[in-house]
Amino acid sequence: MEQGVGKAFGKYVAFNVMGALGLSCYILADTYFVAAGAGAEGLAALNLAIPVYSFINGLGLMTGMGGATAFAIAGGRADDGKKRTIFTQVACVDLVISLLFSAGGIFFATPLSAALGADSQVLEKTSVYLRILMIFAPMFMFNNLLVCFVRNDGNPKRSMAAMVLGSLSNIVLDYVFIMVFHWGMFGAAVATGIAPIVSMAVLTGHLRSGSCGFGLRRGRLRPRLMAECAALGMSSLIVEVSAGVVMIVFNGLAAAAAGNTGIAAYGVLANLALVITSIFTGIGQGIQPILSRFYGEGNKPAMNQVYGLAIAASAAFALGIYAVCAVFARPVVGAFNHQGDPVLEAIAVRGLRIYFAGFLFAGVNVVTAAFFSAVSQPGRSFAVSMLRGFVVILPMAFILAAALGLDGVWLSMPASELVVAVFCLILYVWGKRTASGDGGPPYQKGDPKGPLNGGVAVGKHARRPVCEKKLYEKHSL
Repeated sequence: MEQGVGKAFGKYVAFNVMGALGLSCYILADTYFVAAGAGAEGLAALNLAIPVYSFINGLGLMTGMGGATAFAIAGGRADDGKKRTIFTQVACVDLVISLLFSAGGIFFATPLSAALGADSQVLEKTSVYLRILMIFAPMFMFNNLLVCFVRNDGNPKRSMAAMVLGSLSNIVLDYVFIMVFHWGMFGAAVATGIAPIVSMAVLTGHLRSGSCGFGLRRGRLRPRLMAECAALGMSSLIVEVSAGVVMIVFNGLAAAAAGNTGIAAYGVLANLALVITSIFTGIGQGIQPILSRFYGEGNKPAMNQVYGLAIAASAAFALGIYAVCAVFARPVVGAFNHQGDPVLEAIAVRGLRIYFAGFLFAGVNVVTAAFFSAVSQPGRSFAVSMLRGFVVILPMAFILAAALGLDGVWLSMPASELVVAVFCLILYVWGKRTASGDGGPPYQKGDPKGPLNGGVAVGKHARRPVCEKKLYEKHSL
């Protein structure tokens, strides 16, 4: 079993880290080419608009991750009736939300840009980028939905390929639209909006295959099931939304300390941070199908083993990334400082070495929130995400900024991640000692009647046998 868990972990996590890295390059490519084509003002405008992308992406992940988690748990419990209806329910939610975003982009892009902090120098650039981004909201949300379901339907390789190819198309189109056609912020936004269309084109191959286990089904809407999926995906939403809110707050604090140059410097850090965070997100998303399946089967030892592997992997990544960024901070920042602004460089280099220390602890927090969500403990996942996203970092930012200025803004990130990491480890250890299943099937370790040995649960957890040879082979990890 240990070899099986390790093999499954390596397969799912590797594919999802690569895919998440590719997906994060949406904004990083925009940052690079906007910096080359529009300078510091373009960077500031981009950074002001990114929080809205975080809201859109977060809602797509809430329905996608939440629905896919419920889908995997239902598969582990052989609850085929529920499993067949989940995709339709969350797709309806996505459709309504994404159309509201599109309408908002058409009619309210300029006042929203002003509300986000765009002044007269960058208002036009911000509103152009924001309008196109919001119009493409259905593409972003449905792409997230399909990526999550295809991954949980046993095809992580195709999910990874879709995210990477979508990101590559974004990079190529950024170059063409900004550097060749000189479309500026409009070109950057259009390139970003086309990327999920390319990704979905790749994902449709799974939908056409005979192995696809989900799709649209006729039937009544089930609000309770929608709420269940939303609860399971809430931590993903909080992660994205909090990133947007924190970015808005940090933009204001950076602007108060150093004007638009401060915002541009923070933009470099924030967009690089998106790429690094995507590694931890990829680990969390990679372990989710495995954990949800094991949870549905009642296999607690395997669940704990997966968590330990995920923590070890995130720690290794964090140490390597921080070492590289600390040593090569100047050339890393220089890649986005095409105009050679010495003030921007000085602020960003110092900020990078302080701010990025937080990733030594962030991996623990992201993985722990994903763990709790995957094993149907949305309350704990929500608590971790709220602490990390709002409750700790925002007061920390204001307090340290008042005491230390711009250095305090950068320091608030590692300080808050450390506090939350301690809480995460306490919550996990406490949960192992006190929890007796938290709603999962009541199998005991080594139970010969457990689902991996041909048996079924009893009482309210009773299900038809789930490990007949063909069925188990079909869903094996």
